[in-house]
Amino acid sequence: MALESNFLDLEAKRRSIYALGKNVSISDDKLVELIEEAIKEAPTAFNNQTVRAVILFGDKHDQAWDLVADRLKSEVPDEAAYEATVAKINGFKAGYATVLFYTDVDVVKEYEEKFAIYADNFYDWSEQGHGIAMYATWLAATEAGLGATVQHYNPLIDEKFAAAFGTPANWRLRSQLIIGSVEAPAAGKDYLDADARFKVLK
Repeated sequence: MALESNFLDLEAKRRSIYALGKNVSISDDKLVELIEEAIKEAPTAFNNQTVRAVILFGDKHDQAWDLVADRLKSEVPDEAAYEATVAKINGFKAGYATVLFYTDVDVVKEYEEKFAIYADNFYDWSEQGHGIAMYATWLAATEAGLGATVQHYNPLIDEKFAAAFGTPANWRLRSQLIIGSVEAPAAGKDYLDADARFKVLK
């Protein structure tokens, strides 16, 4: 018998949407509120709130993906590969907004010093905090009827993004979540057998 859960239904609905568009009906202010609340309510170790975010709309959203395209030009082997890369990046640029997720490394260091017995764990815990906040934001966007995909062009883009968007040196870029209208559904998804993933002991 399947469990009845709006949350589990939402989890199943959340997918990586690559065909994103700008046909977003909610206001920028409402989307900012949604993103901020999702991050604010996401848990972090010791409630140290290490997650930071920069939310990009309009020209700033476009600028981010132009910077990625420019930076990757020196990384791909030839012009054909670069054209394919730009085509992919233009798909992200076609979205409506980008959320840049950062970790405040000064806070991580502070807690490493404050709670020395757990010092070796705080970096890992900050990564967990980032992942939870990013996922919560993705679910919130899904619930609002929007699509999203997460990318990780860091650290290649770190310096260009810091200069362009004025982020402090103690903010470490961890991921980029692109949000937009769903212009085409995601492809099918395969799942591992439960026996390969889970062990239940009683």
